[in-house]
Amino acid sequence: MATKTWKIGEYCKGGIITAETTAKRITIIGKDWDFSKGSNRGSDQSGAKEWTRESVNLTDRNARIVLDDFLNDLTTSYYAGEILDWIESKTKLSEVVRATYW
Repeated sequence: MATKTWKIGEYCKGGIITAETTAKRITIIGKDWDFSKGSNRGSDQSGAKEWTRESVNLTDRNARIVLDDFLNDLTTSYYAGEILDWIESKTKLSEVVRATYW
């Protein structure tokens, strides 16, 4: 299982996106910035409140499309692409997409 948090700030609804991956499931969590802990990127945001979540199975044919749409709703296309690249480096999402469409 791999987990990564991006503290994007004003380019993201809520300011924080966390991605969690397992062998069979990918979860993306949108969180609200906790200003009581500070407003800079170095602040501890481990207690940030979750406000939205999307989970997909790696076996779903449209998993990448669902994640891409969800991320583009949360943030800019640049950060959505960065997060998807990280997810593909930690999972077999790109292999599932290739096998499904090619």
